[in-house]
Amino acid sequence: MSNYNELVKRWAGELTQYSPEEAVNLINWLLEYHLGLRKVDMVEAFEENNLSESLYQDFERLKTGEPVQYIIGKAPFYGRDFFVDESVLIPRNETEELVHMIIKENPKPGMKILDIGTGSGCIPISLALEMKDSEVYSVDVSEDAIEVALQNAEQLEAKVTFIHLDILKDLPAISDLDILVSNPPYVPQAEWVDLHSNVRDFEPGLALFVPDHDPLLFYRVIAEKGKLLLKKGGKLYYEIHNNFGPETVDLLEKLGYQDINLVRDLNDKNRMVSATFAG
Repeated sequence: MSNYNELVKRWAGELTQYSPEEAVNLINWLLEYHLGLRKVDMVEAFEENNLSESLYQDFERLKTGEPVQYIIGKAPFYGRDFFVDESVLIPRNETEELVHMIIKENPKPGMKILDIGTGSGCIPISLALEMKDSEVYSVDVSEDAIEVALQNAEQLEAKVTFIHLDILKDLPAISDLDILVSNPPYVPQAEWVDLHSNVRDFEPGLALFVPDHDPLLFYRVIAEKGKLLLKKGGKLYYEIHNNFGPETVDLLEKLGYQDINLVRDLNDKNRMVSATFAG
């Protein structure tokens, strides 16, 4: 029988598509979820012959490259756990940075906010819970995503109005927004081959990809519609593809936005853009 560390090492060695460090983290995460113990307690209380059949089944899923967040059905974001399944993207650290920036730059209570591209609901729910007396709306083209987001809002007791809508075709019936935020699809189809297989094979393409010939499709449409949705002095926030920072800034300048900031994330990549609607 292995002890805890031997088991982690052995299993991590079978996750060949990840770096050794990533593999160890994933195994620890899976064990913590199944055993209901923190790592320090698991090391002491561990007995391999007590492991459940469902843990072994989940380990087999992990070996196929399926993200651990889908296997255990949750992902952390901005200090809370969000339910996730394959109809929504797994929340990322970079998006936490976007949420943090919005909260920090808008301390005034009673903000009216619209998020475009709901996904798991991590952006609108976090803003609703962190920004005092805010009125938060969120739209998504995927009904499945809205189902997931509704579940998260209920679980986390956040007041958000979710609307099923295709932003490329329709305009939400909301006006006088203080904040418009979006982390839309931004990966050109040609980059499909460069994605890690666990993203490519499991996360929803609908939320990831844009046509190669028009990588700024969503940024352009949202910024154009933003001029009808935002009040004078309202703020637009985007998470962007790190290769398209200057192009996104240029697009917003041409559409008449002001105070445009291109912001780097903690990995020093162009990741966020903020702008003000001059009215």
